[in-house]
Amino acid sequence: MFQQILDPIAGSLVISALCAALPLVLLFVLLGVFKVRAPIAALAGLALSLVLAVVGWQMPVNQALSATAAGMFYGLFPILWILVNALWIYRLTVATPWFEVLGRTIRSISNDLRILSILIAFCFGALLESLAGFGAPVAISAAMLMAAGMKPLKSAVVSLLANTAPVAFGAMAAPIIALNGVTGLPLHDLSSMAGRQTPFIALIVPLLLVFIVDGRRGVRQTWPVAVVAGVAFGAAQFVTSNYFAVELTDVVAAVVTVAAVLLMLKVWQPREIVGMEQAPEDARVAVASGAGAGGTSAGNTAAGTTAGSAGTGNTAAEATAADVRPAPRQIWMAIAPYLIIIAVFSVAQLPAVKTWLGQVGSVTFAWPGLDITDAAGKPVAATKFKLDHLKATGTLLLFSGLLTMVLYKVTASQGLRIYRDTLVQLRWTIVTVTAVLGLSFVMNLSGQTTTLGFALASAGGFFAILSPLIGWIGVALTGSDTSSNSLFGQMQATAAEQTGLSPVLMAASNSSAGVMGKMLSVQNLAVAAAAVGLDGAEGTLFRKLIGWSLGLLALITVLIFLQSTPVLGWMVP
Repeated sequence: MFQQILDPIAGSLVISALCAALPLVLLFVLLGVFKVRAPIAALAGLALSLVLAVVGWQMPVNQALSATAAGMFYGLFPILWILVNALWIYRLTVATPWFEVLGRTIRSISNDLRILSILIAFCFGALLESLAGFGAPVAISAAMLMAAGMKPLKSAVVSLLANTAPVAFGAMAAPIIALNGVTGLPLHDLSSMAGRQTPFIALIVPLLLVFIVDGRRGVRQTWPVAVVAGVAFGAAQFVTSNYFAVELTDVVAAVVTVAAVLLMLKVWQPREIVGMEQAPEDARVAVASGAGAGGTSAGNTAAGTTAGSAGTGNTAAEATAADVRPAPRQIWMAIAPYLIIIAVFSVAQLPAVKTWLGQVGSVTFAWPGLDITDAAGKPVAATKFKLDHLKATGTLLLFSGLLTMVLYKVTASQGLRIYRDTLVQLRWTIVTVTAVLGLSFVMNLSGQTTTLGFALASAGGFFAILSPLIGWIGVALTGSDTSSNSLFGQMQATAAEQTGLSPVLMAASNSSAGVMGKMLSVQNLAVAAAAVGLDGAEGTLFRKLIGWSLGLLALITVLIFLQSTPVLGWMVP
């Protein structure tokens, strides 16, 4: 048996905490300063955490290696199992004409760029985030906005800013599921708490989008539809994450918001139309070549091979002329994969089915080679591993993908080829995620995270303000809310317990506040710049977005601080 030690280095909690932070510091310095590729940086951080666990925290070598294996396996299943199957469904749609029909449907609704920024970047981007993530929402949204006539730089800024509200529940709630895995806190409590934070950001984002597109005039003329979009999205996020299925939060929110905006536009229209902007012709047509280059230069998963198809490579005028509203049957076929996902997950939530899946679709066991207690001598919960196979989100997505294949008449060989291509596309993401989860489990099980948590707890009530900043830094540097939650989730929960704050509140805050840093991550900036044909414009995008990012972070920090006090404490599950 291995018992964790709080202050193993020189008997000092402060020195021990500084040492415990070294793997994270190394990871962030390699990513942020030396611009080392994420897989290499993550593996380096993992290696250093292993050395510290064995030499500093006196963890037996076999248990340190077993903890690494447990983390890597958790990275593969359920996290990557979700991402692979979600992205596979997305690629299935792109391989058929129906994805372009979906884009054409959205673009045919209005020729006002302010309305399109809400429909494309906010609504359709959220739908893509729910499945693909990893830059695809930014690349596709930017390409479609350019095709509608928006200037390249503005298209990138709008798409990056819109990719905030849905991220905490992106990739079928992978960030929240990862948070549950590393903290052991109830998944429903974490999803409910995040669902009582991110909707407040969703209320603001559409107004910010129309302001960026058309300044004060845009807000003055289109605030009704922006408010409807924000309220619909926020309400749907809250209801779905609290009372339905966390995995479907973004899908439901996006669909509900599109419906709400369409109904709004039937009874209300802006006083004047802000249409195609005067942009250089070659910049507008750069969407096909630029977006295609984006996936390669940025090393991203979905942007490169798909963004070009959204833009079609036409000039804005040609694209607008071609965007005739498809027939109703075509529209239903275009949105069918998302309806299938909702149907499959809804069936899985039926009491009888849910009970059956819980009995035969899940197994809990002690991870081999781990026998660990905390500093107080209590068994560490993370040594138990819960393996969902039939009831896993990824498995339900696999079933949804198979049904999509049948509906779209995709052959088995074509489906398998697309699945193989998806794995190839995600190969470096797989390395990064498994290494980050390995690093997280080693730090958690060796006691390094607990040491950090106890040290941060010395901040007392001020930790409620520090906590969102930690999440924001994590996402800004790693480019992933899932990775940030894996790294900092347990530390947030430990520090919260020591300061008398709610572990659920602080852990969820890591995710909810972290997404404000998504628009500043190097990966997302590179994807956006390449997708609109402005290679090398990452610095310009960063400067245009940092103010918005910090402003949104300040707003959600105030909300989180109030939720940690009696003022809004009633909102905590």
